[in-house]
Amino acid sequence: MRRKIAIFGAGNVGASLAQLIVFSGIADCALVDVAPGVAEGKALDLSHARPVYGSDVKVEGSVDASIIKGADIVVITAGITRKPGMSRDQLLETNARIVGQCSESAKNFAPKSIIIVISNPLDAMTWLAAQKSGFDKKRVMGMAGVLDSSRFVSFLAAELDASVKDIQAMVLGGHGDQMVPLLSCALWQGQPIEKLIPKDRLDKIIERTRNAGAEIVSLLNTSAFYSPAAGAFSMIKACFWDEKRLLPCSAFLDGEYGVKGLFIGVPVILGKEGIEKVVELELTASEKKDLEKSTAAVSGLIEMLKKMNI
Repeated sequence: MRRKIAIFGAGNVGASLAQLIVFSGIADCALVDVAPGVAEGKALDLSHARPVYGSDVKVEGSVDASIIKGADIVVITAGITRKPGMSRDQLLETNARIVGQCSESAKNFAPKSIIIVISNPLDAMTWLAAQKSGFDKKRVMGMAGVLDSSRFVSFLAAELDASVKDIQAMVLGGHGDQMVPLLSCALWQGQPIEKLIPKDRLDKIIERTRNAGAEIVSLLNTSAFYSPAAGAFSMIKACFWDEKRLLPCSAFLDGEYGVKGLFIGVPVILGKEGIEKVVELELTASEKKDLEKSTAAVSGLIEMLKKMNI
């Protein structure tokens, strides 16, 4: 029996992820969207592409969440997206109600699944998904660190005129303006990036990484979708194929990095059980301070969620 991936939200991110799933043939795909016809139409379109892809997976779409029944992985992309000038945090209340409903559907129809959250504000929504689903927290995670790190690597590669394959770099913290790109861990072919790029240029790259989402919103008038979908797909593969990959994602911390009771972007080992281990890196004093600021911002959003009583 083929595995099954359910996606809440058939907008740009959900549809882009669904295309990767169908093209790869990794699993059957169920798309759910509250807008009548959207999930159904995109599922039908993707189904027509299967002969071209050489993919025999099943694709279905509906407004009815029951089609996710038995899914191995549930991806939540549903919610409103940013407009120019908006921060991710301004989406809090509306998206909390949507993510909460999706998480309860995962609990009802796919109780053994792994949940991957993409909806913003990412870390707060991942916390909410864990609360509403009641799942073991190793089976609930947020896709942000993979995306933010990919953006960081992309900018570093462009600066060095190097292949992205040869650069290692990681971004920790909340998926917001206070994310923490780690220069102490950034390498090109084993050489520290800090020795290859002048500080003033690195400062600009870090700032652009933090504002990369807003940069795309200013150009498209909506949020990014290809790269978030690619980030989620890498996490899906790590879980399905038990890759034991070290990937940064929003994970529940129980004392690691001095944080307790929050979902924050950190490096983890992803495998068939979901988050198998949180990896604690040695951070510089400056990086620790930045991570504390980022954590405080996420904590503030969660306190707001608690007061909303969603």
